[in-house]
Formats: sequence, structure tokens, C-alpha cells
Amino acid sequence: MLFAKETAISPMLKGLLSSPQAVEQWYLKILDSIDDGILVADESAIVRYVNPEYTRITGVSKEKIVGRKLTDIRPGAMLPGIIKSGKSMAGVYRREGDVEYVVDMAPIIIDNKIFGGVSVVKDITEVQRLTDELHKFTKKTHRLKTMVDRLYRARYTFKSIIGHSTPITESMQLADKAARGHSDILITGESGTGKEVFAQAIHNASVQVQGPFVAVSCATIPPALVESELFGFDEGVFTGAKKGGKLGLFEIASGGTIFLDEIGELSLELQAKLLRVLQERTVRRIGEAGEIPVDIRVIAATNQELFALVGEGKFRADLYYRLNVLNIHLPPLRRRMEDVPLLAAEFLAYYSRKAGRGFTMDDQVGSILGRYDWPGNIRELRNVIEYAINVCETGLITAQHLPLWLQSKLLTYKAAVPTLAELVQDVERKAILEMLQRYGPQVEAKRQIARELGISLATLYNKMKACKIQL
Repeated sequence: MLFAKETAISPMLKGLLSSPQAVEQWYLKILDSIDDGILVADESAIVRYVNPEYTRITGVSKEKIVGRKLTDIRPGAMLPGIIKSGKSMAGVYRREGDVEYVVDMAPIIIDNKIFGGVSVVKDITEVQRLTDELHKFTKKTHRLKTMVDRLYRARYTFKSIIGHSTPITESMQLADKAARGHSDILITGESGTGKEVFAQAIHNASVQVQGPFVAVSCATIPPALVESELFGFDEGVFTGAKKGGKLGLFEIASGGTIFLDEIGELSLELQAKLLRVLQERTVRRIGEAGEIPVDIRVIAATNQELFALVGEGKFRADLYYRLNVLNIHLPPLRRRMEDVPLLAAEFLAYYSRKAGRGFTMDDQVGSILGRYDWPGNIRELRNVIEYAINVCETGLITAQHLPLWLQSKLLTYKAAVPTLAELVQDVERKAILEMLQRYGPQVEAKRQIARELGISLATLYNKMKACKIQL
């Protein structure tokens, strides 16, 4: 018999396979149903079995080969050598006439004795088909990577940041140090101060520079779509779900950086899911049970006071502390007025190139730009320069080419000089917030803060109320 020794079988088959002959027939049926060609020979290289797929691939009938010495039928056969040496071979190309195939061969060893050998034959056509499928998949993957690289690239570097003032220089130095590490980063600052420019510069100075830079505005994505955009979804998980599902932005950003702008706009539920991503570095698509690993660096940004939002219950404290490992604060333009002429000159040159002709500004315009407090920061200055170039016909920008709202405001404009009380309150607010971040919002922590500030606990509460610190 080909199979002389019965092996363990399932209870369901126990009654059916009541004899060694029945067991052998069961194994033969298994071999007959395999899609690859199977040939089994004994220790004398006499063929004892071939399955239907073997005869189809090789063109050798069962009647012609079974019971005969393999070398008599196939003079170039290598299986006899395998049986003699006891060493396997894989991926051997064979050609018999017009028939091409690939063979894996191995000896049959029982109790350290060789009892024969087995050949597994793969149709070269099937191998070629699988190779072609792999090639198509590789090309598709390459095209996808090329598209991702083209769509998700960071344009700005630290050289793109204009300014020599102390506040912006200090922010750039900290950002440059942060770029060399792997920690997540929180960038804070008013709207229009250049948070995304800094995020791109950090990416381009980091080890993730070869990966994608994916920017996400948490404030502009409809709340119902934020989760599916960030984490993706499985096929058919909801009505209208895209066939094949959808990659989330975290998956697209894998190998690079994801920039989450206006992080304070995320719901508490999504904050919890984001915290898990930051801790585990895995994402779970909507409708899927499995976790997908992602190799990303997260840079978050906000123009809100996140610590105050924590006190109001609108932002998770654990997420805040997880993000706030490296905090880079960008100064408002009114705190770096010496950079206004440099920025204005840069924007003037940029929009002159776009317009195809040169523009200059007279001294009065420069004086006006240097006196305005720029509540919209760099973005507002850029918009003013673009407006002036669009309405100027002579090439020389004067005060009349500035937006009307700016002209009217400057007619009665006085440089915004805060009162002494306002300056004191600003210093007190910053000091209290810094102490709260250090010690926490608990009552005992506030007692410690009051002691260090040299005031009573009641006075601390009064100052917190005056400074609009809600904890």
C-alpha cells in the first residue's frame, strides 16, 4: 500500500474510515483534488502515484507512468537523485517537448529512513499568471506611491520663514531642535502666524522627510466625516461606502508626518480615538476589527488656549499632556514688528513675479504698515500686499492703493499701547497658567501655587476669575 500507516482522523470520519484501505483512499482523494501536479515514487524511484493535475501539466498519462521506474519514462528526471541524496530542491525549471513547468522535489523520510520522494509540479502558465499579477500589483503600488508623493509634499523649509526678530528666531531654534527627534509636537499661536509653514519646515528637517506630509484641517471637515477621513472605512460599512473601502489619512501619512490643524475642534469622542493612535501607533478603520500599524509623526496646531479648554471640559487632559511634550509657540506679528518690512518685501516680490511686472512701495506705505497692529497677523499682511498690487496701475504703491478699511482705520489710528493694569494682568495670567500646567488644577495644587506666588488662595481664585481662567 502507498499509505501503510493510519494517522489521527476526525471523529466525523472515524466510522467511515474503518480500515487501512479506506484511509488510503481518503488520502488519495485529497491528493487528487490538489491543483498542483503530484508524483510520488518509492525508494527505488518507481512511480506509485500521480494525480490528475500531474498528467494534465506534463501530458504523461497515469497508465503510462505508474508502476514503472521514473527514469524509464522520463530519462532526465531528477527525483531519483533527490531520493538517493535525501536533499530537497525547489523551483526547478523543466521542459519536456513543448511543455514547461516548475518542480519542487523532496525525499519522504520516516524514522530517519528514506522511503521515496515526491514532486510537486506547477504549471508555468500559472506561475506566469501569478508573476503578471504581482507585476501589476507592484505597478499599481508604485503609481499610488507616486501620487501620494506628489499630492502630499511639504514645500516649506526653515529658510522659507522670514524674520530676524528675537521672538521668531527663538521659535525657529526650538522647532529645528524638535525636528531632529521623534516626539509629537504641538504648535500654538494666533490665526495667521504661520503654523503650517512651521509644520512643513519641521517635516523637511526630520528623518521623515522622504515620507508624505498630510495636512488636515479639523475645523473644515464636516463633523460626520472626520472619523472616516482620519481613520478610513471598510467596504460596505455604511450606505454609499466606496467599493473596497477607503484609506484614512493616518494610513496615507504612514512613513511621514500628519499635521492636524485646529486640533481643538475635534469632538471628545474623536479625541479619545486620537489618543489611542498616539499611544499605540495603530489605527482601526470604521467597520474593521483589526488594527493597522502606522509609522507617523503627529504635529498638532491650535489658535485656542487648550489648557483653558481642559478646564472647561472641552478638551481631554490626557490628550493635552500627550500632545504638549514639545510646545512651539509662534509670536503674533505685533510682537515682531521689525519683521514687517522684510515680510512686506517678500510678498511684494512674490506678487510682482505673478503679475509679470515690478512694483515698489513709497515711504508712507511702509510707515503705515509699521504702525498697524495686524490682528490677522502674517496672513493679513499678505492679503493687503496682494490687494495693493491688484489695484495699482502705475507700479508705485501708495496709501490710496491700500484697502479702504485700513485707510479709514489709520486716519485716527494710534499705536495700541496697553495700560499698566493690562500689562500687569497679562503677566499674572501667563504666570498662573504656567503654574497650573506645572502643578495641575486640583485644590491642593492651587494652595501650592498661591504659596509660591506669595498670595492667599482666595486672592488666587480672584485673579483667575479676573484673568478668565476657568478651572
